[in-house]
Amino acid sequence: MKLLSGLIVLLLSASAYAQTSCDILIRNGKIIDGTGNSWFYGDLAVKDGKILAIGKLSNYQAKQTIDAQKQVVAPGFIDVHGHIESGIFERPTADNYIYDGVTTVITGNCGSSATDLRKFFQRIDSLHASINVASLVGHNTVREKIMKRDNRLATPDEQARMDQLVEEAMRDGAVGLSTGLIYIPGTFANTAEVVSLAKAAGRFNGLYASHIRNEENSVVEAINEAIQVGKEANIPVQISHFKVSGRASWGKSTITVDLIKAARNEGWDVTIDQYPYTASSTNLGVRLPDWALAGGQDSVRARLHNPAIRAEIKKGMLEQLAKYKYRNYSYAVVASYSPDSSYNGKSITEINKLLGRKPKAAWEAETIMDMIEKGGAQMVYHGMHEDDVKYIMQYPFSMMGADAGVPVPGKGMPHPRGYGTNARVLGRYVREFQVISLEEAIRRMTSLAAQKFQLPGRGLLKPGMAADIVVFDPATVSDKATFENPHQYSTGFSTIIVNGEPTLLNGQHTGARNGRPIYGPARSN
Repeated sequence: MKLLSGLIVLLLSASAYAQTSCDILIRNGKIIDGTGNSWFYGDLAVKDGKILAIGKLSNYQAKQTIDAQKQVVAPGFIDVHGHIESGIFERPTADNYIYDGVTTVITGNCGSSATDLRKFFQRIDSLHASINVASLVGHNTVREKIMKRDNRLATPDEQARMDQLVEEAMRDGAVGLSTGLIYIPGTFANTAEVVSLAKAAGRFNGLYASHIRNEENSVVEAINEAIQVGKEANIPVQISHFKVSGRASWGKSTITVDLIKAARNEGWDVTIDQYPYTASSTNLGVRLPDWALAGGQDSVRARLHNPAIRAEIKKGMLEQLAKYKYRNYSYAVVASYSPDSSYNGKSITEINKLLGRKPKAAWEAETIMDMIEKGGAQMVYHGMHEDDVKYIMQYPFSMMGADAGVPVPGKGMPHPRGYGTNARVLGRYVREFQVISLEEAIRRMTSLAAQKFQLPGRGLLKPGMAADIVVFDPATVSDKATFENPHQYSTGFSTIIVNGEPTLLNGQHTGARNGRPIYGPARSN
């Protein structure tokens, strides 16, 4: 009997110390799980692409062990506002995102998406990029397919056909509908058209993400329009790259954020995202009146070649400039201009001077029109105030989105947000300015984004969730990209894991490409 008892004790002791196997074991981490709760020290085990366990895992053995050395271990960041439709296929390692802690990107924003999302997702699935990819369906993409670039309202038949395209895209895996109501041809749509399309997306449990109609003097009206769409279509709303731009609007963030608070207090699911910079980036064409851009590039050139119409366009440009309280176009800097790369990095005012023209806003408008005649340019607009950026960031339902693609290193002078958005939040706004806490910043970058865009199994560190994981040093994480030298990767991230595969180790991209397409709620495979 004593022998049997001794054997049972021995077996129990052996069982207590039995080793649990896993693929990856991260030890000694300062774990911030994405909920917003405070950090704690512990270990994290990964097996078969999923998180297996979190805690004091002394009895775990792994094929690969990573010592976090008390660095932060958090869920992989989710960038809710991307434009990677083409760049991801050309540069599938997505280094600018990986070095910034991003493991998932939502693309198809600002009304522009892949035309055929089923084929797009098939390509993403075959590609095996380094990041996960989800997509919205773009209003401009849909409208242009049915109505080209016409400046008019949709007929009932055209509306029905556009609604059908949105429904098809939702079945193909879109997470919702996006609009870019500042861009052609979306700017020609009225609110009723957008509501109808949002209802089509809502029938498949999608959301409505909007680059609103105006982010400057009429920003209040534009925000109210987005909220109205959400109410009439009974659909969640995401307002993209939330900002107040133009000198005349500086300080209005208290008013615009209050609009979001009021909508949420009424029970409407309205949230926002932003990038942590005082400059925006879009095309040069937005400096022209909307009507001047109708019909495509040939139509634009024809108008610019007509002296009377050109004079009307210039008049509208100068009225806009005065309304935004700018004396000239020195705030507008060229990011990429194909006809003459020497323009890259220079303001319109500087280019105007190089051309030997008078230092007057009217002549700068002529310079802009000349550039648009030759195909236009991608621009950086220094039009925001730091106080507004900080105030918007303090709002708890604000997420992060770089509003970027996958840039070609060394090409052009793109906005640095494409390289440094998350690191800038963590370094400048968390560590330096203490605008929000570290735990809160990570919640915005992870679980809040996953909840809003319905990305099941992501955004949190908990057993059973996808093993998208970042490890970084909160004392050193920094953005290095600047407006003068934008092609620089963020630093401070030591390890990035995507679906259980180490994609960044010891601060270097491993070349791993274990990302996947992520489908919206209407498609399961």
